[in-house]
Amino acid sequence: MGEVGGRAGDTLQGMNPNLILLTLCQGLFFTNNVTFIAINGLVGLSMAPLGWMATLPVMGYVVGGALSTGLVAKSQSRWGRKVSFQLGLVVALFSALLAAYAAWSHNFWLLVAATVIAGYYSANGQLYRFAAAELAADGFKEKAVSLVLAGGLIGAIVGPNLASRTRTMYEVPFLGAYMALGIVAILAMVCMAFIRFPAVPVKKPGDSAGRPLSEIMRQPVFIVAAAAAALSYGVMNLLMAATPLAMQVCGFSFDDAALVLEWHVIGMFAPGFFTGHLIKKFGTLQIMAVGVVINFACIAIALSGVELHQFLISLFLLGLGWNFLFTGSTTLAMKAWTPAEKDRGQAAINFFVFATMAVTSFASGALVTTQGWTWLNIGSILPVTLTGAALVWMVIKQKNVQATSA
Repeated sequence: MGEVGGRAGDTLQGMNPNLILLTLCQGLFFTNNVTFIAINGLVGLSMAPLGWMATLPVMGYVVGGALSTGLVAKSQSRWGRKVSFQLGLVVALFSALLAAYAAWSHNFWLLVAATVIAGYYSANGQLYRFAAAELAADGFKEKAVSLVLAGGLIGAIVGPNLASRTRTMYEVPFLGAYMALGIVAILAMVCMAFIRFPAVPVKKPGDSAGRPLSEIMRQPVFIVAAAAAALSYGVMNLLMAATPLAMQVCGFSFDDAALVLEWHVIGMFAPGFFTGHLIKKFGTLQIMAVGVVINFACIAIALSGVELHQFLISLFLLGLGWNFLFTGSTTLAMKAWTPAEKDRGQAAINFFVFATMAVTSFASGALVTTQGWTWLNIGSILPVTLTGAALVWMVIKQKNVQATSA
């Protein structure tokens, strides 16, 4: 216990005030995400013209994120992290209030539009993890990424409870939850206002713009990082977005579904306190491989039955596997570009993540309402297998390079 406590203390010693505030912003960002996941499918189901359209508001959020990646990259490059992040939070406030109005007026397509607009905030929030490395000292970057991601624990606790406690605040279900997300956005603006990011470098004539994106994307390290980030997020989103609907079909209450989602998000972010340490000790690809194994275990438990404990354990493991894969892929990705190339490289990876999430958000609703929870999990085996295959390919590539250099 003393050794573990010592390691945790050493890890936290590298945290500076800027990283602490960014961690809070990450927590508030995932409060928004978890609340959206918990309620958008259910609100959509109550208003959708057809049952299979229920998760279109969930899909709208990630489609909006995918469509915003290029715009966010340009704003980050032109105005820097802080202005771009604050602009994302203004959009978060507006979209939360628009979603509240959509729920109040029982307007399904306006709700979808509100979640698409909210995707701009999501595209900004997905860059918090990369900004963490820029705020950290050399030698602490992997741990900084991991610890800022761990801020999502705030979302794990606040998100489901916020959705559950505000569900009946007004006559319209979940109207209060959307309004509460507006307050969450304002709190994040306050935290962001006190963060001091590195100054945006002044571009001079003749400065190198770096390699073209096509060249960056052809690197094996980029291919594997993008594949692992996109597929791990895709599998997680496929199963997580369908969970409230599947549990409702199985006769569970919304409070039961909120409990499962809470433990799922704890699985996503609690490991952040030690994932960075594990990556430094054992290697990035090794920890990512453990994430693949955990994802297979998640699917096996989900296929074993539909009792509450099976939903809870499988979703917890789903979050844990995602943490190892996503933290690892972020660490791996930072080796694929130079500082001059980072905006386009990060935008490209986030585009692949959002595009995959868009497909899985739609597929989760369509599959769970037509084919059921079992077939949804069987379908998840393919992307997990592809992630494992990408890691094996990377290891083979590295060994070939080592053999050639020797």
